[in-house]
Amino acid sequence: MGYRQTRTRRGFSRGPEKARAKTKTERPRPIGEYPFMEERVQGFEEVVEGTLNSLRRLGSQRFALAPFHEHFDRWLLNLRMVLSEFESNPSVKADDRFEEKRGQVLSDIDLALKEKRLKEASLQESIRRINQKLLNSRNLLAQTEREYASKAREIADRKEHAVRPVASKLSGLREELNRTVRMRTSFLRSVLKAGAREEAEATQRLDSTKRELATIEHSFAAEWEPLQDEYKRRKQKLLEEIANYEREVGNLGANSQVNDAVEERQAACDALINAVKALLQRTEQASEPVSSQL
Repeated sequence: MGYRQTRTRRGFSRGPEKARAKTKTERPRPIGEYPFMEERVQGFEEVVEGTLNSLRRLGSQRFALAPFHEHFDRWLLNLRMVLSEFESNPSVKADDRFEEKRGQVLSDIDLALKEKRLKEASLQESIRRINQKLLNSRNLLAQTEREYASKAREIADRKEHAVRPVASKLSGLREELNRTVRMRTSFLRSVLKAGAREEAEATQRLDSTKRELATIEHSFAAEWEPLQDEYKRRKQKLLEEIANYEREVGNLGANSQVNDAVEERQAACDALINAVKALLQRTEQASEPVSSQL
């Protein structure tokens, strides 16, 4: 019986592949060892230049929108961070003169910004109170307008209700008088004395109705005039108050000394720039070789 080679399914009977032989130049990497890049430490002059640029930028920074004091704490924090990064650099050896100057400048600018903050807070409170009064006056003016319109409409409605039947009656009496006059001028009525009597009676009724209508209109005019006078007086007073409050708010904004303290902040940064430059000069002088004595 001949030998028959059996076929095996791929992936089941094949043995494990041999590991690739390591070359002589390859060495196993110790556990926990990873490649890293060494951080470059800036030199002293490079650190100084970067610090001076940051101080110049902070000194010229402007705050466009009020309230300005909301930006002061952030600005002062950035200033302290710039100085902290400068002094913490290994190449920087801050001496007592620099630390004293730096501490004095920070103390002065902190005090100046606090004073600015208090002035701005006081100004905002004053403006808030005046604006509240302004709002109250405007609301009162709107309420006055509504009350006047409501009362005027009420009087007009009552007047119309009272006048309408009298005016209708007056119109009928006029028509009756005109008819009587036309009849009296005719040939048949001219010979009758009754025509004159009817005309006189019609005229009397018409005059009486006119007086009634005049009395009604007079009574409503007596009610209307005080209402209108009071409305005009209150409106004029409120308009004057509103104008005064608006003027006060404008004057407070125009005459206030509240700003973004750019001059104070610029002066502080300039003083710190001079302190850094002076430290640089002292450091360079200290690093120069001592001249041999003759």
